[in-house]
Amino acid sequence: MIDITNKNIVLREARASGKIKLKKETVELIKNKNVKKGDTIETAKIAGTMAVKNTWNNIPYCHQVPLSSIDFNFEINEDNIVAYCYVKAIYKTGVEMETINGVLTSLLTIWDMVKYLEKDETGNYPETGISDVRVLYKRKVSLNAPS
Repeated sequence: MIDITNKNIVLREARASGKIKLKKETVELIKNKNVKKGDTIETAKIAGTMAVKNTWNNIPYCHQVPLSSIDFNFEINEDNIVAYCYVKAIYKTGVEMETINGVLTSLLTIWDMVKYLEKDETGNYPETGISDVRVLYKRKVSLNAPS
């Protein structure tokens, strides 16, 4: 791990996004909460939140960050869903890995919940894919008040 002993404790925030491409029929079932495994978006939000909180357990060189806030939003389009994850902490290191981990886990959870709808006759997923995962921004703001 990188030594962060001498870094300042500041407000750190990051936002990431990613997209899962699905069949239009699958997206409709998600919208109408008719997926066999349950409420897909709510489950994806919970799974993503758990992933954010456990990033340091999954990525070997990530620090354990005391998180202040985690928020998810999902944009449901005709043939895809975009996940957005926002994370905030007051600490010595950033939270961009946490946001990416949250996005990817939420998208993987969606895929898991609808895979029975996405498979073709050979058991493959020709229309399904996760893409465009990226950090939209990361910021740090000093907590020291000006004198």
